[in-house]
Amino acid sequence: MSWISKAFGGGKKKDDPVTPQDAIQRLRETEEMLTKKSDFLENKVQQEISLAKKHGTKNKRAAIAALKRKKRYEKQLQQIDGTLSTIEFQREALENANTNTEVLKIMGVAAKALKSAHQNMDVDQVHDLMDEVAEQQEIANEISEAISHPVGFGNDVDEAELEAELEELEQEELDKQLLDVTPATKDSLPAVPTSEPAAASRARAPARPTKVADHEDDDMKELAQWAS
Repeated sequence: MSWISKAFGGGKKKDDPVTPQDAIQRLRETEEMLTKKSDFLENKVQQEISLAKKHGTKNKRAAIAALKRKKRYEKQLQQIDGTLSTIEFQREALENANTNTEVLKIMGVAAKALKSAHQNMDVDQVHDLMDEVAEQQEIANEISEAISHPVGFGNDVDEAELEAELEELEQEELDKQLLDVTPATKDSLPAVPTSEPAAASRARAPARPTKVADHEDDDMKELAQWAS
């Protein structure tokens, strides 16, 4: 059995179905095998070139034989490169087809689920429901506005009149404060002194006699008594 038939499942029966995943996996295995063979042939080509250079003109027959083998290896390399390109193209096409198939399957499942979700829904009913929701929302807004609007005392009061009354109250308070601030009465002024300051009294008072003056007075008294 050749490697190609082995790679593509030659051992299976003809009736066995091959899934895209199996085909992609086999193509990858074939690419890996051909790549290894290509590397081997490239090494052989380099060996034959080295051998031809080694013999050269000294052994022309051996050198030519090496070059012939190199040509055969190069031809096989070209065939392998072409095969690899074909296999790569097939693998990419299968991968894309497999991806598209999976996407279509998922889209089909999603479409069925969407259809099932819309099964009990009617477009006219939806429009009626949305109109009812909008109407109820409008009613709710009106109720909220009515609740927030002040009622009772205060609706018939003129705000300009209230502001004028406030200004009058402020003016009365200002006048009261001005009346409380009066000039200082005479009771609050310092009392007029009735006696002279101590410093002035001391200035007009006679000088206190010293001890010498007292002694002279005693001598004068004694002299007057003697004369009499």
